[in-house]
Amino acid sequence: MENRIANAFAKKQNHLLNVYLTAGYPTLDATVPLIETLASSGADLIEIGMPFSDPLADGPVIQASSTAALLNGMNLWVLFAQLKDIRQRVPETPILLMGYLNPVMQFGMENFCREAAAAGVDGLILPDLPLAEYEEEYQDVFRRHNLRPVFLITPQTSPERIRRIDALTESFLYLVSGPGTTGGGTTQDPTKQEAYFERIAAMNLRNPRLIGFGIGDKTSFDRACRYAEGAIIGSAFIKALEGKEDAPAAAREFVESVLN
Repeated sequence: MENRIANAFAKKQNHLLNVYLTAGYPTLDATVPLIETLASSGADLIEIGMPFSDPLADGPVIQASSTAALLNGMNLWVLFAQLKDIRQRVPETPILLMGYLNPVMQFGMENFCREAAAAGVDGLILPDLPLAEYEEEYQDVFRRHNLRPVFLITPQTSPERIRRIDALTESFLYLVSGPGTTGGGTTQDPTKQEAYFERIAAMNLRNPRLIGFGIGDKTSFDRACRYAEGAIIGSAFIKALEGKEDAPAAAREFVESVLN
């Protein structure tokens, strides 16, 4: 079956940029125009955050955008309705949904995966979905709808778990750059951080890697790309949209500032 994520990594082996946006932010109807602009500006993957009232891994910037999006009226039904024609507008760029298990389970995992697939979504990032639960209960559901799971790896993740994640993944590995939440940068010793990235690289895992958390500009993006195929930017992009009347124009300017 078509796998846009694999296609993206086959087409470009390094400096892949994954940009995170919050669905329904800065306005309810901003999601699709932002996706189109990100794709046309050079983002290689697009990660759509599903707003949730208690986002465990998100820092204050993304939490605030989630709160605003919920107040704007965003929910899963609205998001899937907005995305229904997205593949006519953005045919090739992989789209992933990132969020938390609670709203997905309320929606129903089977229903959620069916709607996501029908909307043209390629992968799911659910940080609080236990690996064993995915393997035992939901792997078949994901496969049936051609949705690729993405799991997070941290400096504390054991080699055994990393290899298990790698075996269960058909997309990419999300390397969390250090302790903390998104957007907070990282207080980790750069030498330790480099050792962590090099340790993962030396494992010769079968899936490509993207580094996230604390990546916010061209300098940090280029540095991350020395240790992985690419990087994920979220909070810095959300900040770039704050207070902007023309969100797509701000998005284009931001992507160009990172890639050029």
